[in-house]
Amino acid sequence: MRTKDSLLKAALLAAAAIAAAVPMPASAKGQDALLTTANPRVKEIIAVQDLVTDGLMATDGVLGTAVGLSPLGELALLVFVNSGRPNIADIVRAIPEYIKGVPVSVQATEPFRSMVRLIPGLNLPLGGSRVDHKAKQSLPIQLGTSGGWGDDQANGYCCGGTLGSLIQTGGNKYILSNYHVLRSDIVPGGNSIVATNGDAIVQPGLIDASCSANKTQNVAALAGSASLPDANVDAAIAQADSGAVRSDGAILEIGTLSASTITASINQAVKKSGRTTGLTRSKVSGLNATISVDYDSECAGGVAFTKTFTGQILIGNNLSKFLDSGDSGSLMVEDVTTNPRAVGLLFAGSSTIAVANPIGEVLGFFGAAMVGK
Repeated sequence: MRTKDSLLKAALLAAAAIAAAVPMPASAKGQDALLTTANPRVKEIIAVQDLVTDGLMATDGVLGTAVGLSPLGELALLVFVNSGRPNIADIVRAIPEYIKGVPVSVQATEPFRSMVRLIPGLNLPLGGSRVDHKAKQSLPIQLGTSGGWGDDQANGYCCGGTLGSLIQTGGNKYILSNYHVLRSDIVPGGNSIVATNGDAIVQPGLIDASCSANKTQNVAALAGSASLPDANVDAAIAQADSGAVRSDGAILEIGTLSASTITASINQAVKKSGRTTGLTRSKVSGLNATISVDYDSECAGGVAFTKTFTGQILIGNNLSKFLDSGDSGSLMVEDVTTNPRAVGLLFAGSSTIAVANPIGEVLGFFGAAMVGK
C-alpha cells in the first residue's frame, strides 16, 4: 500500500507528464529586468504551475505556489509549506525536485495572514518611525498613514491599517486601501453594526487613538463595491472629504506618484510607506502566486471565510521588516526617487514573504486610475 506522500508525488508527476517539455536554461541571472509574467521562460513555468497547483494546495501543509528564483538563481516553481507543521519533512519529501525540467524550490514559511493591526481597547501600540506614520496629521493629510473605518472596534479590540494612496474615477478622488482595513466588518456581532457606504474613514486609525473616535479626524467616506469574498483583490475605496487629503496624492516619505503604473518583475526593487514600519524597501521575489488567506467577520472576530488569490506578487519580507501588521493597504511602488510608478497593493504576508495584488487588477476592479504626474 502506497503512503499519502508517495501518492501525492505520483499525482504531481502524472500531471507534469501531460505537459509539453519545458527546456530550461541553467540560470536566470543577468535577465532580472525581463522577468515579468510576459517573459517566455516565466510563461513556461506558469504552464507547469497551472497543472500542479490544485493538487498541491489540496495537501495539508502546502500554503501556495509561485514563480521565482531558486537559491541557485534558477527560475523555478516555488512551493510554500507551513513551517509550523510537525510533519514538514514528510511534506517536503513528497514534492518532486523537478517537473518536466522545471526546478521546484520548496520554501518554509508561516501561514499567510492579512496585515491588519488590532490591539485591546485603551492600549496604545508600540513602535515608531523616522517620520511618524501613526500621528494625527494637519489637513490635508498625506497618505501612507494610519487610518481605517471609524467604527472599527468590537469584542474588546480596535483595528486599523494604512490609508495607502489616492486614485480617481468619474471626476472624484478616493483613498485606496484594503477591504479588510476599510470594510471587513460584515456581521453585527460584537458591535451591533456593519460597515456601510457613507461611513466615516478616519486618520489616524482607532489603534493609534486609544480606540477613541474623538481623537481621530474624518478624512473620507466609504464608497464603491466590496471586493471580497468574490473578487481576486483585497481592496476598498473611500471618497476623500473636501480639503481632507492632499489633491496630488502625496505619500509620506515617497511624495507624489506617476499617473502610470508598472508590471512587477522578479528582483524588481520596490518600496512602500505604511502605518507600522514606515518607509521600507525590498525586492519582488515571486510572480503569479496562488495563496490562501483567512478573513475575520469583524475586528477580532472569528474566521468568516478563506480566500484563495491567484496571480499575486510576492516580496521578500525578512523578519517582517518590509511589511508588518498595520501596514495593510500600503501602496507598493518602484524604488525610484521621483514620481515612482505603482506596482501593487500590499495586503498579506508572513515574516518572510509579503503579498500584493497587482495594481492593474486593483484599478480595473474600480474602473480607476492613479492620481499622479
